Amino acid sequence: MTSPNPFQKTGVMLCGHGSRDAHAVAEFTALAAHMKRRLPHYDVDFGFLEFATPIIRTGLDNLRAGGNSRILALPGMLMAAGHAKNDIPSVLNRYQSEHPDISISYGRDLGIDLKMLRAAGDRIQDALRMAGEGIARHETCLVVVGRGTSDPDANSNIAKVMRMLWEGFGFGWGETAYSGVTFPLVQPSLEHVAKLGYRRVIVFPYFLFTGILVERIYEATDLVAVQNPQIEFVKAGYLNDHPLVLEVFEDRLSEILAGSNNMNCQMCKYRAQVLGFEDEVGLAQESHHHHVEGIGTGHDHGHGHGHGHGHGHHHHNDHDHAHHDHGHHPYPHADHPHGPRTLNGK
Repeated sequence: MTSPNPFQKTGVMLCGHGSRDAHAVAEFTALAAHMKRRLPHYDVDFGFLEFATPIIRTGLDNLRAGGNSRILALPGMLMAAGHAKNDIPSVLNRYQSEHPDISISYGRDLGIDLKMLRAAGDRIQDALRMAGEGIARHETCLVVVGRGTSDPDANSNIAKVMRMLWEGFGFGWGETAYSGVTFPLVQPSLEHVAKLGYRRVIVFPYFLFTGILVERIYEATDLVAVQNPQIEFVKAGYLNDHPLVLEVFEDRLSEILAGSNNMNCQMCKYRAQVLGFEDEVGLAQESHHHHVEGIGTGHDHGHGHGHGHGHGHHHHNDHDHAHHDHGHHPYPHADHPHGPRTLNGK
């Protein structure tokens, strides 16, 4: 890793999404503790965009109070979608404008990375080991489940992860599903897979941490398994604090210091006319998460209005509702029969 400037105290800020699930918050907190141990030459702090405390501003305040005049901010995100492209930069830019005595440099998402694929492979291999080798790889179908966003670039990256894992393991078939927002959702995807004739189906949530969405993935797996007793459904674990994931965070930090932390703008719907998303070129990239900062795990956000308020915002079940646009441009395929309407029973 590139060394920090010895004449400028530098802190590292880990920016998480946040969750109403206390276990997810605890896992991100544990990851931050791992990073503190791995980065002894830096002050390391963390915060969440929404649904949990501490919020990102709190972590930035701590680093600034500790005398750090430069802050290297890393998004705790697998892919660069709206949160990494819009919401976190908006929070950081506002904080920077309010505190001109510090400089904030922003890193990129974990993204498509061979280390991340190796970590994912370890989780799948663990699941295979637990299930036993009685069923051949060519008789096994892999289903990789991503978060699902309104950003087609991020969604396509999950499909690439699936293909790399499918081909790497030599499974008979591979499918990609998503936990929300886009299509196909988990249950219709698994129902489709069940018709293909494979003896075993491995369901792998390509998620960093647990939470309501991961639980829902496993619940959908159990439901389809009951309907198809002739197929063995195997639930693989999510990534969590795999050592290679921690290494990739360090790599992203090194990219900031080396000046090579470039995001993939070639396929970004805000900068290029992506098929089906042409109307979103040039839209303002801003955060709409101020009203949910710090709520969700037993903390009141103190806004003077309940979570079911009529502001046009919808944050049900850990931010996975079909219409969680926060005022952003509407997702063009919200009515897809295998998409969010299926998720909500409509």
